Amino acid sequence: MDYVKFGNTGMDISQICLGAMGFGDPNSGFHNWVLEEEESRKVIKSALDLGINFFDTANIYSYGASESILGKALNEYANRDEIVVATKVHQKMRQAPNGGGLSRKAILSEIDHSLKRLDMDYVDLYIIHRWDYNTPIEETMEALHDVVKSGKARYIGASAMFAWQFAKAQSTAEKLGLTKFVSMQNHLNLLYREEEREMLPLCADQKIAVTPYSPLASGRLTRDWSATTKRFETDQVAKHKYDTTEAQDRVIVERVAAIAKKYGVERVQVALAWLLQKDQVVAPIIGATKESHLISAISALDFKLSAEDILTLEEPYIPHHIMGHN
Repeated sequence: MDYVKFGNTGMDISQICLGAMGFGDPNSGFHNWVLEEEESRKVIKSALDLGINFFDTANIYSYGASESILGKALNEYANRDEIVVATKVHQKMRQAPNGGGLSRKAILSEIDHSLKRLDMDYVDLYIIHRWDYNTPIEETMEALHDVVKSGKARYIGASAMFAWQFAKAQSTAEKLGLTKFVSMQNHLNLLYREEEREMLPLCADQKIAVTPYSPLASGRLTRDWSATTKRFETDQVAKHKYDTTEAQDRVIVERVAAIAKKYGVERVQVALAWLLQKDQVVAPIIGATKESHLISAISALDFKLSAEDILTLEEPYIPHHIMGHN
């Protein structure tokens, strides 16, 4: 496993991050395709054995069950000083006043709930899961600053927003002498490249670590167009992201398959190699639910695409509707 600095910080992370959205409780009302604890622990243990030290979860994943499962496994299997744990805040955790969002009240409450579920004293990265249109950014940034200064988080990051919003947050923090974001977790893969317009150049200029979510387009880049899985059939979020652009995306998926065949590698290696050749990308978040998913992802670290390959993969792309920012 290769380790790199996390953007403009001194923290070392593996170039593959294990995303924990697929671990939790299928009966929670979040996603019914997630793995329960016993199977989740096997994947987490495999990740550690393979050298992965970066783990990403969120309070909303199975409404806390993901954090509980991940924390329990990591506390048993890992040295806390060597691993990097990220969780998120924003989504509505309960149908009640102050049940979500990025108010000072919500942030200071939810970090404590997350730490209790993780059974940890701190997280390494605390991420705002979306932009909160109903809370002043000054209030959000000051609350996040206090979370860091209290020792409950080492760094803060952001996810899924417009570049102007991210720039406004960073400017606000700088103006008020508050902690700034060090990472951007955004939607980026061969089927969705809208982040290349403004967000990636901004992150490059500001030395922000980019950790793409859905790097394999919820598995669409890794299998034949006609193949299905339980997640493919039931994941309504993924259907919302990709089902309206099937015709144009199918051509790209077919080109991924052709290049994989040309080099005798798996399609996952091609899709991830495309991401990893971008200087801003430090670690794609892999939502693995099997050890084989991790092994395939790690193998992408040693696979390089030629300039011609990259052009072949990128050429069919046409603009997509913005997805995931609100």
